[in-house]
Amino acid sequence: MSKSVDYFFTPVSPFTYMGHDRFVAIAARHGASINVKPVDLGKVFAVSGGLPLKQRAAQRQAYRLFELKRWSRLFGLPLNLQPKFFPVPADLASKWILAALEQGSDAGLKLAGAFMRAVWAEDRNVSDADTLASIAREQGFDAAALGDRAAA
Repeated sequence: MSKSVDYFFTPVSPFTYMGHDRFVAIAARHGASINVKPVDLGKVFAVSGGLPLKQRAAQRQAYRLFELKRWSRLFGLPLNLQPKFFPVPADLASKWILAALEQGSDAGLKLAGAFMRAVWAEDRNVSDADTLASIAREQGFDAAALGDRAAA
């Protein structure tokens, strides 16, 4: 019996950024394939009682920063706690990830990880098509073809 895991995430989540590479490594170690499924958490919040970050109580916002700092130290990952381009819509980045998935799960995972690092470690805008193209090229993708497919 083959093993597979459905991976629901948004490419602009700091917690997804911190867990992404570890999750991919765990799945590989156990021979599990990953079904990549980017989602719009804003829509999930709207139907589940969750609140966008700016609408949360000040105490919750402060505790989130504390937790992010703690987890980034634990994992030894660079993390900009207040990136210039956050929050931003993840729709376009998600479309690029879906386009990369047509080249296989590994391609989609690689691009998703690069987009997450771009937001949380590199202070880049993943809601901007030119930025996405630049990141895709850096990861060895044909950015023009990927951009065209993402727009289709």
